[in-house]
Order: sequence, then C-alpha cells, then structure tokens
Amino acid sequence: MKVSIVSLGCEKNLVDSESLAYLFKTNDFELTNDIQEADVILVNTCGFIVSAKKESINTILELAKEDKFLIVTGCLVTRYIDQLKNELPEVDMFVPIDKYPSFADEFASLYQKKKMKGQFSYNNRVLSTPPFTAYLKIAEGCSNCCSYCAIPLIRGPMHSFKKEDLLFQAKQIASQGVKELVIIAQDTTKYGIDLENYNIVSLLKDLLKIPEFAYIRLLYLYPDEISDELIDLIASEPRLTPYFDVPIQHSSSRLLKSMNRRGDRDFLLNLFKKIRSKVPNAILRTTLIIGFPGETKDDILDLEEFLKEVRFDQLGAFTYSREEDTKSYSLKPQIPEKEKKRRLDQIMRLQQSIAADNNKKRIGTISKGLVIGYSQERNAYLLRSEWNAPEGIDGNIYYYSSKEYSLGDIVSFKIISSEIYDLIATEWDE
Repeated sequence: MKVSIVSLGCEKNLVDSESLAYLFKTNDFELTNDIQEADVILVNTCGFIVSAKKESINTILELAKEDKFLIVTGCLVTRYIDQLKNELPEVDMFVPIDKYPSFADEFASLYQKKKMKGQFSYNNRVLSTPPFTAYLKIAEGCSNCCSYCAIPLIRGPMHSFKKEDLLFQAKQIASQGVKELVIIAQDTTKYGIDLENYNIVSLLKDLLKIPEFAYIRLLYLYPDEISDELIDLIASEPRLTPYFDVPIQHSSSRLLKSMNRRGDRDFLLNLFKKIRSKVPNAILRTTLIIGFPGETKDDILDLEEFLKEVRFDQLGAFTYSREEDTKSYSLKPQIPEKEKKRRLDQIMRLQQSIAADNNKKRIGTISKGLVIGYSQERNAYLLRSEWNAPEGIDGNIYYYSSKEYSLGDIVSFKIISSEIYDLIATEWDE
C-alpha cells in the first residue's frame, strides 16, 4: 500500500506531516510523491489567512478527482471541521490537530484495506527536507494573541515541548547527516516560559553540544522577548547563525497597540540598534502587515522612514487578511483591497532599493555556506549562508566554481557582484 502526503503552509505544519509520514511508514505503507500510484492521499492544510485557505480548498478538490482514500488534516480542518464535512463529502477522513494522538485508531476504523496501530509523536519523523537540513519544532500554539491572528484559535495557547524530547529529536536528526538545524515555533523566544529553569538560551546551549550541526538557525523571534542573554550567545557562538528573524508587523506605535503587539516604535529602533552593536555581522529580517484597519497614509510614510533607518537585510510584507473570530475583524475603517495592494507595492519598492544597496556593500565579503542546489540556468551552484534562510525567501547566492560539489558540502566563497536580491560568488581558497 502506498501513501502520498501533500503538506501545505508553514514548516511547522511540515514537521507534523513528517511525523504522520513516520506513522504510515511503520505500518508498512510506502511513501510516494506520485499521487496517481498512491492508495491513500493525505493533505495537511493551512488555514491561517484567506489565500492559504483558498490554496488548501483548491488542493483538496483537485486531489479528490483521483478517487483515492482522501485524508485531510491540519489547521483548516481544526478551524472549520463541521463546515468542511458538510461541503466536502468527497473527503473520507478529517483529522483536526488535537486528534493526531488518535490518528491510527481513526484511520483503522475508516480504512478497511489495511489496519494501522501506533501513536503520532514528534520523536519519530521521516524527514522530507533536503538531506543537509531539518527543522526542530520546539513548541506548539501561541499566547501572544495579536488581534489579527487566528493561530491561538487553531493551535491553542503556547506550550513548550520537553527538553528531553527535543534533545532526543536533535540527536536523531544529527545521526542522519543533517548539518543545518532550524529552530521553529510560533514564538521561539518564549520557549521555556512554562518550564522550570529552562529557556531558549538553555536549549541552544544544549543543542550546541551536538557537534554534527555546523549551523543552528533560530526563526520567529518576538521583539520584546529577545533578551541580552540571547543576543550575547548568538554573538559568541559562530555556529549560531546571526540571523535575527523579528516580525514587527508595523512601525506605527498606534497600530502596534491596536494589533495587541507589545513594544512601540522607539522600542523597536533601540532593539535593532542593540543587536547591530552587539552582533556586527547580524542579519536583520522582518515581516510587515500592510493595510491593517485604521492604517493611514501617514502611517505608511512613518513605516518608510523606519525602514530607511533600520535598513533590514531581508523583508517580507503582506496585505492584511480579515479573519473571522479575531479581534481586528470588526475594527474600522477597513482598508480597501486595491489600496492595500498599492501601499504594499510602495513599501516593497523602497525595500527593493534598500536590499540592492545592502547587497552592493557585501561585494568583497568572504564567508562560508552550504551547497543547496545547482542552477542549470546560471550554470552555478546555489548556496545558503548566514544571509539567507530556507524556503527561498531571501534571494539566492550563485556560486561559480570549477570544482564538483555535493549537496550539503560547506564551501568558502567571496562575493564578487550583486543583483537586487541575489548575490554572485566565486570560490575562495583559505
């Protein structure tokens, strides 16, 4: 029997899919990427914002045409299970996130061709990432309750995973030859708040004891939880990638308050100044929401000035998605979609200019990176360094070399030219 798993949404969802894949594998299912040869198809959905929900629904409808045993799991199911059951009768099995522990029993009761036993566990996964990299999910849920965000409604309040389980998982990952460990959660900086005398700094120190990891990257840092202790640790440990992924959502103190975000404009400016003073090679990345209810043209001008001052190395921006059952749903005035997109374009044009200038300043820089692929179009290797995170969100580093490399090789390189978002590098012999 064969199963094909389609994982949508974020990498936190991907880790769930990898654990479900292990459950199938231990029950003698063969994992396949070929939908047509699968006996069972599982779609792990995202239900975070409108565009993600549309993608999930379209994927389900498309795969339902295959006439296979169809399972739908994940955030969309957790949020809309009753509605989905009524509107998608072609789906054989819906599993919300809180039912993952009983997944095997539910499957066994509905799928008559093959029984399943065992239990869902993050300690057992089939890694689906490239062989040199993997994610470590350290917590579930979120307790920040930003007024625009449905995550607490879907995943519940934040709770940290036990350090013993995380270290077990990390050692399992390391034993498979992974060189880059990427730490994820909805809010990684809050890790350990519900544990005794153990926090994100403690965890990172323990993970650094695993010598196989050449790089450890931390994603999703909430601004006011970035402690001096964490900054100092990143500054002192070369294996901790100095990549500060700090979603701020906006610069306007008024809008930040309306978003139920802690900290204001001055706090954010001081935070980024502190990081750059303590970690001179820090890479600053952020995410913005454009068109939040009540946002004015003056707020966009304020954001532009903020971006000119901070000059983020990497930046992602999205238009506000009005989500039912969130506090911002009823806020007024709502910004028209056309105006949201116009403002988004305005911000991204500015960031394009900042990114191009930042890249020019990197010409002549010498660094190290992982070989993550090969571009046939450019006849060049693709690298990931401290400057660019997984999933292709931060542009490419094209690496020209006469030598042959394998995926996961670590190489020294020198930046010789730059493009708006991409960098051009050549080999560098130390």
